[in-house]
Amino acid sequence: MTLHTAPPARPGAFMPNEESGEDRPGQPAVNWIRVLKRYRAPSLKRSWFELIVTIVPLIAFWSAAIWATSVSYWLALPLCVPAALFLVRLFLIQHDCSHSAFFKTRTANDIVGRVLGVFTMTPYDAWKQSHLTHHATHGNLKHRGVGDIITLTVDEFNALSFWGRFAYRIYRHPLVLFGFGPMYVFLLHHRLPVGFMTAGWRYWVSTMGANIGLALFVMGGVHLAGATPFLATYLVITALAASIGVWLFYVQHQFEDTVWDTDENWRLHDAALYGSSYYVLPPALQWMTANIGIHHVHHLYSRIPFYRLHKVLRDHPELGQIRRLTLLESLKTTRLKLWCENGRRLVTWKAASKAANAA
Repeated sequence: MTLHTAPPARPGAFMPNEESGEDRPGQPAVNWIRVLKRYRAPSLKRSWFELIVTIVPLIAFWSAAIWATSVSYWLALPLCVPAALFLVRLFLIQHDCSHSAFFKTRTANDIVGRVLGVFTMTPYDAWKQSHLTHHATHGNLKHRGVGDIITLTVDEFNALSFWGRFAYRIYRHPLVLFGFGPMYVFLLHHRLPVGFMTAGWRYWVSTMGANIGLALFVMGGVHLAGATPFLATYLVITALAASIGVWLFYVQHQFEDTVWDTDENWRLHDAALYGSSYYVLPPALQWMTANIGIHHVHHLYSRIPFYRLHKVLRDHPELGQIRRLTLLESLKTTRLKLWCENGRRLVTWKAASKAANAA
């Protein structure tokens, strides 16, 4: 694709100068590609290690939660929390597989990704295509809607009917975005290749295969543990993991100074670097979430295995100053609802109303 000239420098934006080798503000984000390419090679031993240290604790905590139901369902509840976190980590390994970043060959990535998709309730091929589309179009106002949190501009929202505005307000409410919505997506939406219904048999085979695998898994769990203990813990763990996963995806792009541009001004690499956050989490949570918080680097070069992302920040600390978002700051992003094209930022309902009145 054709790259335009670099945008004006933004606070904390430092990029390598290809000519001098020094870091200076104002260079295009695409200049980082040559640097980040050095981190792309996965380690087979490390990848299998990460897979094992995710699956084994997940099974252990889930088994303990099922056992705890024989004493008290309230006792099982706290055991479901770490199980949900490890399920999120398993999904993030599947996510790396979708980018062909976890193993050296695409075949190995796809096979493991499809197997993991059974347990994460995510049909691998359909989700992979949707997610790759998200990477290829994120920040482009003309190509919203595939693999994204639905985000309208202030003008688009004001142009809606009363019921259209009401529906959007409901959709953007935290109880829907992080509560009912995630469960709908993983329990119902993923049971069909939504968005790819007429795109070919591959997406149907992937989705139906995942459904069959999921049905066999649930029947096996019910047979071994009993219907009520297994289903109760399964639903709690899945609900928690789904909400955590959607929250992580939300804060990766829904922050005040993210980037959205019209088609003619949009630049892929600048949207990746500046339109994605660096979610600064405590070390334990960063490990548990497979470094997905280093999302600006991931979006800029998605072939880097998640276990190498922290090395990028260690070697290039200037990247750690771009689009930083702390845990406390991330909670405030739930107030942001619409993209203001004039102010070039996400705004609250109140700020959007003021902008509309001023216009």
